Amino acid sequence: MNAPASPRTLIPRATLRLQFHRDFTFDHALAQVDYFAGLGVSHLYASPIFTARSGSTHGYDVVDPTRINPELGGEEGLRRLMQALHERGMGLIVDIVPNHMALGDQNPWWCDVLLWGQHSPYASWFDIEWLGADPALHGKVLLPVLGKPYGELLRAGDIKLEMDAGRLYVVCPGNRLPLAPEDYVNVLGAADSSRLAEAIAAFRRVQEAAVQEERQGCATQAWRVLAQAFEDPAVHADVQIGLDKFSSLTPDGATALHELLERQHYRLCDWRNAGDEINWRRFFEIGDLIGMRVEQDDVFEAMHALLFRLVGEGLIDGVRLDHIDGLAEPAAYVQRLRQRLEALKQGAPAYIVAEKILGAEESLPTDWGIDGTTGYDFMDQAAAVLHDAGGASVLDAIWKEYRTDSDGFDYLVHSTRRRLLERNFASEFNALTSALHALARSAVTTRDLSLMAIRRCMRELLVYFPVYRTYGVRAGCNSGDSFVIRATAMRVRDLLAKSDQSALDAIVGLLADPPQPEMQDERHQQLHWRALTRFQQLTPPLTAKSTEDTAFYRYGRLLSRNEVGSEPAQLGIEVDDFHRHVMRRQRDFPLAMLATATHDHKRGEDARMRLAVLSEIPGHWQSTLQRWRALNQTARRQMPIDAVDELMLYQTLIGAWPLEQAGEADLLERVSAWQRKALREAKRRSDWNAPDLDYEGQCDGFLRRILRPGADNAFLPALRHFVQEVAAAGALNSLGQTVLRLTVPGVPDLYQGCDLWDFSLVDPDNRRPVDYTMRQQLIHTSQTAPLTLEDWRNGACKQQVIRTLLHFRSGREDLFTIGDYVPLTVTGELADKLIAFARRSEGLTVIVLVSRHAARAIVSSHTAQTLHAATPLIPPQQWGDAAVQLPEDMSAGEWQSVLSGAEGAVREQRIVAADVLRVLPVDVLVLSK
Repeated sequence: MNAPASPRTLIPRATLRLQFHRDFTFDHALAQVDYFAGLGVSHLYASPIFTARSGSTHGYDVVDPTRINPELGGEEGLRRLMQALHERGMGLIVDIVPNHMALGDQNPWWCDVLLWGQHSPYASWFDIEWLGADPALHGKVLLPVLGKPYGELLRAGDIKLEMDAGRLYVVCPGNRLPLAPEDYVNVLGAADSSRLAEAIAAFRRVQEAAVQEERQGCATQAWRVLAQAFEDPAVHADVQIGLDKFSSLTPDGATALHELLERQHYRLCDWRNAGDEINWRRFFEIGDLIGMRVEQDDVFEAMHALLFRLVGEGLIDGVRLDHIDGLAEPAAYVQRLRQRLEALKQGAPAYIVAEKILGAEESLPTDWGIDGTTGYDFMDQAAAVLHDAGGASVLDAIWKEYRTDSDGFDYLVHSTRRRLLERNFASEFNALTSALHALARSAVTTRDLSLMAIRRCMRELLVYFPVYRTYGVRAGCNSGDSFVIRATAMRVRDLLAKSDQSALDAIVGLLADPPQPEMQDERHQQLHWRALTRFQQLTPPLTAKSTEDTAFYRYGRLLSRNEVGSEPAQLGIEVDDFHRHVMRRQRDFPLAMLATATHDHKRGEDARMRLAVLSEIPGHWQSTLQRWRALNQTARRQMPIDAVDELMLYQTLIGAWPLEQAGEADLLERVSAWQRKALREAKRRSDWNAPDLDYEGQCDGFLRRILRPGADNAFLPALRHFVQEVAAAGALNSLGQTVLRLTVPGVPDLYQGCDLWDFSLVDPDNRRPVDYTMRQQLIHTSQTAPLTLEDWRNGACKQQVIRTLLHFRSGREDLFTIGDYVPLTVTGELADKLIAFARRSEGLTVIVLVSRHAARAIVSSHTAQTLHAATPLIPPQQWGDAAVQLPEDMSAGEWQSVLSGAEGAVREQRIVAADVLRVLPVDVLVLSK
């Protein structure tokens, strides 16, 4: 199935996201290149490919950005893949991780920091607070890696010293940490052996060295001397004598080992201490991913050296920037990156998109030099316009029956943020407030601002902060960001005691205003920038964890709206709002990525579209829930599960239920894994830090009981019947979502496996292996067959829509990026069930039609016995007088369908819906005069 090679485009026409890991390598992708080309994508879009921790399933835990991950095939494997892509006129976009790296002994930079502490040349590369508020951590890195309290492990002998290949290590469960070279004298000296005298003298020179370069040279020489000493077998026994004197199994040994550990450049502690005490910036609350100071020249160059070489060689066309909100200076970073990439490409454009989640009415800054986001904003808007906002009142009433919280989604978010600031992000909150306190004390006008007042005020500001972050620079915030800070302060003012309101005003001035004249010297500027940076780097993880990783698992009104980048409280939007969003994105970012599924989605794009049907039939859903709860009353009594978790479980089953019974085999275990994760993320009845295994077991038992086969289980056939009721309307939504992604302005992205129906759950379920053999068979068949809905359940119709429209886009890139986007008016009784717009460029005009809100129309044309034969199509006769009104410059001529080849005429400046949407619920028409 060799697709004809076309000229390679440096800016993607369409991308296909692949998740690389040791079980899906460059060579695995190479075997599917013809299939990818046959679909019509112009670029593969790779998950991170730099060396990550061994066994990484995602690649975001990079340990060495200077090498291609050998588990993926290394640089040789990458070059084989790129040769095949270039032969087919295709290219590569890669995901890079400038914000953080993974800790551990596979990270050479990190190991050097543990070895030498602040003296390491890499000490400033990592975002470590070397002189924080806790004196016990001055000059040290907190290592929250212990599974139990430090003292308990020390007494049990689970922390010990070991010698390996002439190096000394501190070994504790799951970790092997280097011993500082200065302390070799103490350990080797404890052996009291003349055979070690030369090595001890060599290590004493390390202690005496005045500068780091000299220390490292002395240490290298000392390790060499020690290695030579080890050629004598007797030395092994000597060293063991020294090690035994640091054995914690004896009181003296435990004391000696503890004192030795206290002298290291790290402080070991229980992993549960991380949220309270950690003195370095984490990625979110993950205790083994550390923030990098990529704003520094040396860090920027080191982390991007391999990328720059591969771009210069023409192997990489563009990048996706992971977690750009974690960077200290996102704008400066992107501008610098673009300048370097385009210089390497000799002035040719570089494609740069960023993972950026936008809050309600929040916009991506236009002065960064970025091509757009990775598409969460489009994913939200496309889903919202396919939900029926009219169902909100009934769905609210359902949720009110089940929920345990007295208020809505915002209340959940705010209460979650308070908890997170007290526990999960307490150390980051301490760092921020301490930085603000130091800044306040540095000026006469704010010197009386107390630390506790700052904490009370900042807690409220953070709880109610409405966007992921502001983007102030060293000179201060721009007017927009300043307004956000001041508006939030106004909102929380009355929540504070009157005695704190003046403190709030002072804090707002410190954050929102440029540094005052008395703060213009370098010391004050550094304090100001540190405080502002700490604030701006805390709000993104706090917002994400409180919303996507907690409230999304607590708020159960309709789970299809609990998606990354979405606002669950907003059930749906009108077509005019969708058009407005599209035109604004085209104005500012015509090359923005358009996604409907990602490696981070909470549920698959087609699972969401099926659940969206519930917004169209909320009354029927309400009565169905009542019947199901009655059917499962015995199971609930035997395996108590609370109402919120039960409601979310039912929705998950509806969304994930396979269209063909053969797919049910592994569903139980998949949903069981989802349920355990959901319970812990919600932090209501269980938690990752303190899982309630009894309650989790009850929920799992309930799930298994209600899905058990057998004549005595009436729920299982009831569930299957309901899925049959909504499946066709859900597939119609899915085809509509697909066509929107492929026709509105931007660069459409196809997540792996989503060329067929995708009913996946949250990771790791959404990263399961893709069956490419089946996909190749389907696309081979479809090349000689018309596009129909006859076998819609196998997903071939979705694959064919994607392939047809992607090939139609080829050579028409301007039409689908910068070409005019013209919203069209729909008239008639079913006008609200049709989205219509035109794309126009250089004499070519296409009309796009997308059906929506079709559940009642589909179900009404079938009986309960014929629902299995329903198709995702509003019966043509039901369209009645519905028509698309065309502007005068499109008012005459004929149309031809890109999808079906059907032809027709424009009549009286209208295209009649029933004439076009006879066999498909979507279409793309080419107008000709």
